Amino acid sequence: MEDTRLKIGKYRFDSRLFVGTGKYETFPLMKKALEASGTQVVTVAVRRANIGGKPGESLLDHIDRDKYTILPNTAGCYSSDEAVRTALLAREMGISDMVKLEVLGDENTLLPDPIETLKATEILVKEGFTVLVYTSDDPITARRLQDAGATSVMPAGSPIGSGQGVLNQNNIRIILETLSVPVIVDAGVGTASDVSIAMELGCEGVLLNTGIAKARDPVSMAKAMKLACESGRLAYLSGRIPKRLYANASSPLKDF
Repeated sequence: MEDTRLKIGKYRFDSRLFVGTGKYETFPLMKKALEASGTQVVTVAVRRANIGGKPGESLLDHIDRDKYTILPNTAGCYSSDEAVRTALLAREMGISDMVKLEVLGDENTLLPDPIETLKATEILVKEGFTVLVYTSDDPITARRLQDAGATSVMPAGSPIGSGQGVLNQNNIRIILETLSVPVIVDAGVGTASDVSIAMELGCEGVLLNTGIAKARDPVSMAKAMKLACESGRLAYLSGRIPKRLYANASSPLKDF
C-alpha cells in the first residue's frame, strides 16, 4: 500500500518518527540510536544544548545536518517572551525556521501553559516560522492553536518523560476529527506499542525522546519505535475491523 509523505508546511518527510537528542549517556550512543530509528527529524533543546561550545563539544557537531532536519525546540521556557526569544535565537544561528514551541506552566508536572502557548504561537507565525506546537490533549486548545496558524499541533499522550503512553485516546480522536493540520503525538511515549497506538488512531507522526534514550538498550528500542511507527501507520491505512460485543465465526458455517 502506497502512502503519502508527511507534510509539515514546506517540508516533506518519509519517516513519521521525530526523535529527541537529550538524556543519552554519550553522543556516539545518540548517533547510533538516531540511525536505528530511521528518523529524518531530530529535535534539539536550544536552551539546554551547548550549541555555542568549542568544536566537538556542541550537540550539533554530532548530528549529520545533511541527513537530518534539525527541529529546535523551546524546552525549558515558561513564558511566551522566553519561547519567542529562543526561537529567534535558533533562527539567527541558522539552525532552522521551524520550531517546536513548548511553553510550560509548572515545573512539577511540565504541563503546557495554554495561554502563553497560544500567545507565542501567534507571534511566531507572524514572524514567519513554521510552528509545531506542543500542547495538552484538550481539543479546544488544539483548535485554537490551529486557528492561530500552527503548522502542526502536538498533543501530549501523557506527561513528559512519564512513559504512560496515550492516556486519553478519545481526546486524541476528537482532535484528529477537528483539525486539518498534521497531529503529532508528543510526550509520554514509553515503548513501541505506545507509538503504534498513536499511529493507528490516525496521527500523522510521533515525537519521543526519553523512551529511547533511557531504555536499557537505546539502539534496539529505537529500531522497535521505527517498526511500530511504520506498522501503526500501515494498520491505520488498512482500516481495522469494527469492534463487536459478541463472537463472529472466522469461517462461514454455511459453506461446510
